[in-house]
Amino acid sequence: MYKRILLKLSGEALIDQDGNSIGINQLEHYCSEISDAYKSGVQIAIVIGGGNIFRGIQGAKRGFSRIQGDYMGMMATIINSLALEEMLLEYNIPSTILGAIEIDNICKKFYFKKAIDLLENNKVIILSGGTGNPLFTTDSAAALRAIEINADILLKGTKVDGVYTEDPFKNPNAQKYEYLSLDEAFEKKLKILDLTAYTLCMENNLPIIVYDATKKGNLKKILEGEKIGTLIK
Repeated sequence: MYKRILLKLSGEALIDQDGNSIGINQLEHYCSEISDAYKSGVQIAIVIGGGNIFRGIQGAKRGFSRIQGDYMGMMATIINSLALEEMLLEYNIPSTILGAIEIDNICKKFYFKKAIDLLENNKVIILSGGTGNPLFTTDSAAALRAIEINADILLKGTKVDGVYTEDPFKNPNAQKYEYLSLDEAFEKKLKILDLTAYTLCMENNLPIIVYDATKKGNLKKILEGEKIGTLIK
């Protein structure tokens, strides 16, 4: 159904029950999901957040400079990317880290043509460092990179099985949306993406699926055409 996807994962989803920033079981789960998707023949790019380690906006609340805090958050995404790359090796999935920030021996500088070439040669690419600029979220980075590599869709993996009228954890009567237009999602101010990411998706007609990434098999089901989560386009 899709030839090329960009998978956005939350860094916070890697935190285990004991509070460890990178839980091995959580990491194995996501790599298992990615492995099944990879074996189906789809080209996969991944953007992972850094919120399990540090979030710039949280640092700002504690007195950090927001700019400095965001750079720290970018470094956190690189740490998560290294963990993901290492675990993918255990699943025999070839992957490469490309970064908005180049670090010798760790990640090469992102360039869209290089990224596309790697995808076409059956490598998973892990896109780290956000956009490389402060004040932008990793959701914005995911939207930007998806457009740059000409992905068919942006898949946002969360802990919830789609988009709801309200937070389903706070209101059990919240209603789930099966489908939303990008304009409608924007107008309703649904907290799916930040405004910059929304704008990028709207201007470039990039569809989004928000789904529960913690449930085994969901990623593969989406790629097989099952209606999982909420489609926004």
